[in-house]
Amino acid sequence: MKRILVFGGSGFIGRALYKELHPYFDVYATYCTQERYSENKRYFEYDFREDSPTELLKYIKPDLIISALRGEDGGQFVAHDRLIRYATKKQARIIFLSAANVFDSFRHYPSYEYDKTFSESPYGKGKIKIENMLMSMPPFSCTIARLPMVFGAGAPRLLELKKAIANQIPYEIFPNSVINVAAAYFVTQQLHYIINRDLWGIFHLGSNDLIHHDEFIAQLVDGLKLSKNPCYTHVYASNIDRYIAVLPKYNKLPKYLQYTSQAVLQNCLGIITPGKN
Repeated sequence: MKRILVFGGSGFIGRALYKELHPYFDVYATYCTQERYSENKRYFEYDFREDSPTELLKYIKPDLIISALRGEDGGQFVAHDRLIRYATKKQARIIFLSAANVFDSFRHYPSYEYDKTFSESPYGKGKIKIENMLMSMPPFSCTIARLPMVFGAGAPRLLELKKAIANQIPYEIFPNSVINVAAAYFVTQQLHYIINRDLWGIFHLGSNDLIHHDEFIAQLVDGLKLSKNPCYTHVYASNIDRYIAVLPKYNKLPKYLQYTSQAVLQNCLGIITPGKN
């Protein structure tokens, strides 16, 4: 049975991945500050800002490492350098969860898997640096999964939106930003397929259609019946549409794993319809 270690397993995506994979694989994960995981024998405390992953890797001996880590860049670079060293030496594989922000300097069209990365944000630049580190690994040993904005039931973005609307705090929407979106429910299924098939390379995981940010938020607020008169701050990043979207062109997954922004919306509303995405 394949042994998997999820770094960042107590985060939103990492937690969803653990739940998706652990019935089928020998799965372990890390947590940083959430004490409720301390009693779970398959979760190990790990803080990349203070701890080296080396001892944990030697103890678990994973065949596959999934990095869903979040946080400041400096410690992440060191941590991923050690993950890469271990994987290269032990012939293990790495799946790195990256983001659409690696393309946030390109504004006039959506981005595809092998487009040149270029970012103006510290977050995007950090993801690019780690991606470049991973690309130095031997062939077939690395998968980069880029995600757009992640929503879905229980997502931090959704909780932030609900809190802002409930407290009548203006919520930022971007009328000129064209995006695609993701939900953990669908992304974990896509990653499960990638793991089963030992797929490698770059994958863009998200809805296969595009929508304006303000339109998606408006549909979400309306569907959740949060408020009849929500308070928004309209942020115009440019005078024309700006694309912050990652779409697949070369590494497309089967149709039953593809989904739309409306399926993400339904997932946020608690309506899950497998096979009808």
